[in-house]
Amino acid sequence: MRAIALKEFLQLRRDRRTVAMLFLLPFLFLVVFGYAASFDVDEIPTVVTGPAADLVGARLPEQFEVVGVRPGDDRAAARDALRRGEAVVAFITPAIAVENEAGGGEEAGDADDEAAGMTAAVFVDGSELFAAQAALRRIATAQAAAAALQPGTGSAEPPADGVQPPADGAQPEAGSDGDDMPTTGAPPAGGQVGLPEGARAVLKVIGGAQVEVLYNPDLRTAVVMVPGLCGIILVFVGTIATALGVVRERQAGTMEQLAVMPFRPRDVFLGKIAPYLAIAAVDMAVIVAVGMLIFDVPFRGSVATFALGAALFLFVTLGVGVLISTVSQTQGQAIQLAILFMVPQFLLSGLFFPLYAMPWAVRWIGYVLPLTWFVKIARGVMVRGAPIDALWLPLTVLAVMGTVVFTLSVLRFRKDLAPAGGAATDVAAEPARA
Repeated sequence: MRAIALKEFLQLRRDRRTVAMLFLLPFLFLVVFGYAASFDVDEIPTVVTGPAADLVGARLPEQFEVVGVRPGDDRAAARDALRRGEAVVAFITPAIAVENEAGGGEEAGDADDEAAGMTAAVFVDGSELFAAQAALRRIATAQAAAAALQPGTGSAEPPADGVQPPADGAQPEAGSDGDDMPTTGAPPAGGQVGLPEGARAVLKVIGGAQVEVLYNPDLRTAVVMVPGLCGIILVFVGTIATALGVVRERQAGTMEQLAVMPFRPRDVFLGKIAPYLAIAAVDMAVIVAVGMLIFDVPFRGSVATFALGAALFLFVTLGVGVLISTVSQTQGQAIQLAILFMVPQFLLSGLFFPLYAMPWAVRWIGYVLPLTWFVKIARGVMVRGAPIDALWLPLTVLAVMGTVVFTLSVLRFRKDLAPAGGAATDVAAEPARA
């Protein structure tokens, strides 16, 4: 028994890829689930539009990361910003009056008829499920605080989620400008005493705002998961199936036959991925159709835009599969490398855990994974109906990744085919030298 155990240890030591997988995967799971996997979203991209955009945008709770303040935009522009994926939440503000320190009246925004008739509203992008849920909780807390500040409420029960107005006579914390929306303390029993005028006006706007969830009003998980599942299927088919197919040919000894045929390396690469490209395209079409028919997932965008993004993503994943096959001698080695490539994509692409909730030390890894960008394209086209110009960044990133993978695969094929070709040339030239 001791001799057999020693033999297994020696064989395991020679198989460096297996050893790497045995140690890297537990470390990866530990980092992801202990450090990066979180459903608590602390940063919610937000745009603020309307006449009082400057006032409200400067005093929103910290959880709303303001990425745009647009006083000249209206409700339609705010809705379009969410459709294009520029933000997750959009605040539409009316013209509001704020008293200045001298006691006079100062109005935030233009006092025209359109601004005066505009009502406050909040749009939330339901395609970003976890960020939308966090935003709704935060808005509900702010509205509860606004209701507690109304004269005559006399409510002494603090709102949930830690966002509460200050108590009577409470002074702003040290280092504060005294004009931000309150986040601690208890609501005053007599209404709005002790709250800065600007913060009171912002609370009044949020308290009277109509909240509307766009694109996924019921916040159903299937609506955001089915587009991502298309990417998972394409990763599986494109990586594992392609890698095993090429390695199987090498083990069968037919790879040497390609070396003596008049094929260029890029012809071999394209010929290898063509069948799997067709199979993956059929799988993708079936998944989208089943998702729409059974799970009632919408498809609001352009089919051509979705097809372009899927084609670029497929080209990347198939190229990675071929690249894995060129550095693997057996199917076991190919499966191991494919697993090391797929597991980070499943966990760090934003499909299960939102990228907003990941710290930057881990989030950057997600941005170098192709599945991250395909999920943005799939959700943008299917759920929000985003136009192609709004998806230029993920499309460009996938195109660059595809070019890099294609170049590396062709170079690897050239290296694999060169020895056989070179040997054949040497044999043919030997009689001439004699």
